Parts: sequence; C-alpha cells; structure tokens
Amino acid sequence: MAVDWGTLIGTGLGAAVGIGATLFAERSRWKRDQFSKEREVRRQLYAEYLAALSRTRNQLRDIARSPDLPADERAERAGERFRSGGAYELRHQMAIVAPEAVVGPSERALRRLRDLSDSLEAGAVHPEERWTTGHAAFGDALEELRTAMRKDLHAAP
Repeated sequence: MAVDWGTLIGTGLGAAVGIGATLFAERSRWKRDQFSKEREVRRQLYAEYLAALSRTRNQLRDIARSPDLPADERAERAGERFRSGGAYELRHQMAIVAPEAVVGPSERALRRLRDLSDSLEAGAVHPEERWTTGHAAFGDALEELRTAMRKDLHAAP
C-alpha cells in the first residue's frame, strides 16, 4: 500500500493555514473588543469629569453672583464648593486612564477652576474683571479639554 505524501502534506498544510487564520481572526476580534471597552471606560470618565467641572463652576458662579454675602462666608463657600464638586478626586482617575493628550488639558481646566475659586476667596464678585477674566480662562481651558476628549474617543484602534 503506497502512501500518497502529497495528499497528506496538502491536508496538513490546509489545516495549519485554517487554524492560523482562525487564531488571527479571534485575536483581531479580541483586540477590537478590548479597544471598545477601554473607549467606553474613558467616555464615562470624561463625562463624569466634565460634569464635575461644570457643577463646580456653576456653584462658584452662584457665589460670585451673591454680592450680599460677607467676604469671609464667600471665601468659605468657594473653598467648600471647589472641594466638594468632585473634579479634584476625578483628576487622579484621569491621570491613570486618559492618554497624555487629554491629561494635560484636564489638569489645565482644573487649575483654571481652582483659580476661579481662589479669586472668589480673595473677594471677587460678578461682574468684576478678575471674575470675568477667570471665568473666560476656565471656559477656554474647558473647550480645549473637550476637543482633546473628542479626538481621543474618535481615534481608530
């Protein structure tokens, strides 16, 4: 009985190619799934961070628009609102999860928000120039952050 080596080699080679193609396809699918999960985690974190920044800004703005508050109470409320807004804690998650192209703008936005809080603690009220200048600087930093976040979330795997 003669063995047809060509058939055996062809069958083995076909099986190896089939297994290799399946493994490659599975690996590609796994990478896509991982990228999607990581992007969803970043999207959620970005939304929480932006909400915390906006919430804190709105609370600070309410204080700035209350000129009847005594200066010491305004300073106390501004510091309290900045600390309780949630952005300060979320910045640590941003530093771990977000790429550097987003971390830098996220830190700048938080610093501008802290500057806004500090200006209230120093006695600024709406519509004084130091309040409006600080508010505008925060708005610019926030827009830079949103742009960086959008670019990151729309990046291809």
